[in-house]
Amino acid sequence: MEKETQSAAVTDETVMSSIYVIRGQKVMIDYDLAILYGVETKALKQAVRRNLKRFPTDFMFELTKDEFANLRSQIVTSSWGGRRYMPLAFTEQGVTMLSCILNSERAIKVNIQIIRVFTRMREMWVSNQEILLKLEQLDRRVTGHDAEIEEIFRYLKELLNPARPARQMIGFKA
Repeated sequence: MEKETQSAAVTDETVMSSIYVIRGQKVMIDYDLAILYGVETKALKQAVRRNLKRFPTDFMFELTKDEFANLRSQIVTSSWGGRRYMPLAFTEQGVTMLSCILNSERAIKVNIQIIRVFTRMREMWVSNQEILLKLEQLDRRVTGHDAEIEEIFRYLKELLNPARPARQMIGFKA
């Protein structure tokens, strides 16, 4: 499967679907990065372990068993199979550092694309925060004047900060 991906173009959607929030940080998992870079996960991890000084804990960390189990439950169609070691999670800075140790043409191109996606995500987040702040300011001025206007503000805030639905566990019940 990794060989097939090597010749295919990597889309922004593919990159975005490989970004997870773990420990309050946006990260990418070693397995997904290996597929994007067109290398085996084992080779990526070996390269990282040979260059551990380049990856402090704010650049990369190993998932705990609970974090990995939670991640697998979020990704029902996981093809990660049995793993001997827990996956490595790379922050945006860690992904950038990978470009220093994986020096193939594909790795460089994919890395540039990943960094651009992270940057766009950050810009969208900042933009949404600015809109939310302006809505709060408008809401304070309008409060008490008209119930319909207040309801519109409530709906707009919900659109900008959607509540995440609780995920239903899939599987057999004992």
